Amino acid sequence: MTQTQLAEFESPDAAHEGALAASQAGLRIAPLSAHIGAEIHGADLTQPLPAAQVAAIRRALLRWKVVFFRDQALTHETQVAFARQFGELTVGHPVFGHVEGHPEVYSIGKHRKANRFQGQTNVRPWTGWHTDVTAAVNPPAASILRGVTIPPYGGDTQWTNLVAAYQALSAPLRGFVDGLRGIHRFTAPAGANATREFDSLVNRASLVSEHPLVRVHPETGERALYVSPSFLKSVKDLTPRESQQILELLWEHALRPEFTVRFKWEPGSVAFWDNRSTAHLAPTDIFDLDFDRQLYRVTLVGDVPVGPDGQSSVAVEGDPVLAAHGAAS
Repeated sequence: MTQTQLAEFESPDAAHEGALAASQAGLRIAPLSAHIGAEIHGADLTQPLPAAQVAAIRRALLRWKVVFFRDQALTHETQVAFARQFGELTVGHPVFGHVEGHPEVYSIGKHRKANRFQGQTNVRPWTGWHTDVTAAVNPPAASILRGVTIPPYGGDTQWTNLVAAYQALSAPLRGFVDGLRGIHRFTAPAGANATREFDSLVNRASLVSEHPLVRVHPETGERALYVSPSFLKSVKDLTPRESQQILELLWEHALRPEFTVRFKWEPGSVAFWDNRSTAHLAPTDIFDLDFDRQLYRVTLVGDVPVGPDGQSSVAVEGDPVLAAHGAAS
């Protein structure tokens, strides 16, 4: 997308046209904050959507980065069918597997394998924030998560807009980070002791990739800070001290409250986010409650990120994330 097209995409007239198109498709879009998040009303995700609704939802996703739906009685099958209207689906998770019999579906349970570590002591404001599967050379383009078993309170998920975060940097700092690249890998969180099972899974499907710290969005042309705190471990060609300082500065900046939205789940809620321009935080307060929490996620096959200099990401270890029909089940 050219700069002229990008300006049109962001303009008030374009926003009005998007709202009008959604209305004509029988949808109502209700933004939740200045920079990120909108609820979409009027769509029945259990049924094939009219082309106009698919287009309106895609446009809202690009504008608001994460969109939400309520009261959707989806099953594994209908969640997969809904997602396929927006692209190919990946295998549930390249490291932690999938729901038996449903290779596209990943269980986000309270005690899932990804959470099997203890003793996390080095907790920072950005701990737990991440963009999905950035250790892969082609992280998912988008993720779709549905709530099934939801606690009566607690368990909210948060997202941040990494485009807004990039745009809010000073011009000299934008110019600096535009040329940097970082190493992303799967490991247990800092200060945590991983279980033997966690280590075995991560070592068996090792994923390490080098991505630009600024990613150019393939559909909008926007630049986003591509700084997934849970997976981005170091900045290439900087000293360890320099790397840690610049990453902590960027992580802290990216999580400024005005860039974020917090979502209160209900049974039947669905969150659909652009994984190319957001990071999100799964809740930890659920471990202080006796209530169960169960959600299911599917993800869309993504492209290989490209930086402002036109250089693509490269795989250091592991293969690209495949479509579910092309992966072993």
